[in-house]
Amino acid sequence: MKKPAYAFIDASNLFYGGEKSLGWKIDYKKLIKYIKRKYLLKKVFYYGGVELNGFPYSILDKQLINLNKLISYLNGKKPIDKKPIQRIKFYLKLAEFGYLLKLKPVKIFHEPDGRISKKANCDVDMTFDLMRYINEYSEVLILSGDGDFAIVLKYLMNIGKKVTILARGERTARDIRQLAGKNFRDFNYLRELIKFKP
Repeated sequence: MKKPAYAFIDASNLFYGGEKSLGWKIDYKKLIKYIKRKYLLKKVFYYGGVELNGFPYSILDKQLINLNKLISYLNGKKPIDKKPIQRIKFYLKLAEFGYLLKLKPVKIFHEPDGRISKKANCDVDMTFDLMRYINEYSEVLILSGDGDFAIVLKYLMNIGKKVTILARGERTARDIRQLAGKNFRDFNYLRELIKFKP
């Protein structure tokens, strides 16, 4: 019996800059419906970062971040930037649509020049899951053009897994394009299929 296909979404690479970067707004319900149907996916993993703002959580807890408790915690803090709450509500909506959320705390860095930078690099998490679930899938759809994934994708292909890349052409590393060959799909071409229409 053939094993199912899984999708792994690297949000920071694919959706970096959001609507401003893409030039259009994604309808995430349409996106998951489209890729599930097109690639016969059983699971769609979504990797992203979430700001905790002091919410007690440790990766050592061996459990996922409870987004509902996080919202309650943030709502109890005054004054507060509303953006983290909007982001959490967005993640809860993704979960409703069927995405399997793999979120990690955003790290905040105070630069010497006074700037604040935020990072939640999920490359290691996604690579770990690609290997952890390796015996569960026969095909993978990778929604990322990050060249850091080249080594694991090459390995998957060498052991007979079918790998398809769905990424933004302008944000895709040359190594990834070469590896994918005819199995590279430009995310930008999905605009009319998955564009959000108010």
